Amino acid sequence: MTTPPSAAPKRALPVPTPETQHFWFGTAAGELRLQRCLACGDVYFPPQPWCPHCTSDDVEVFVASGEATLYSYVISQLPAPGFAPPYVVAVVTLAEGPRLLTNLVGVAPDPDALPLDLALVVEFSTVGDMALPVFHPSAAGGAA
Repeated sequence: MTTPPSAAPKRALPVPTPETQHFWFGTAAGELRLQRCLACGDVYFPPQPWCPHCTSDDVEVFVASGEATLYSYVISQLPAPGFAPPYVVAVVTLAEGPRLLTNLVGVAPDPDALPLDLALVVEFSTVGDMALPVFHPSAAGGAA
């Protein structure tokens, strides 16, 4: 028995916290915001009020370039709320250094189309009231 589309489970959405609110305000504005430690220079993700490298709380929020490379991925053939298989779940390495778990869009869910180090750029997908960062191959194409 299939579930009618109106009764299909919806995708789980993140719940912003005081520590992550700047990130979600950024995605709503079409920006990928990261944090940088002013004491040691480490750029990190996920958001938190202190540096995971040196534990300093002297940190700043800045707008990242939105460029990344493909680090790892899995092509899921399993249905999940809010996703129609097949879809690509990926770990990308941002140009600024941190890695981010995300989805790839605009590319075939085929290993031949997904070489590691593939150059990617961020875009924002609106789901409910949230703007979620997803990545697609850059116009330059190829590996970085």
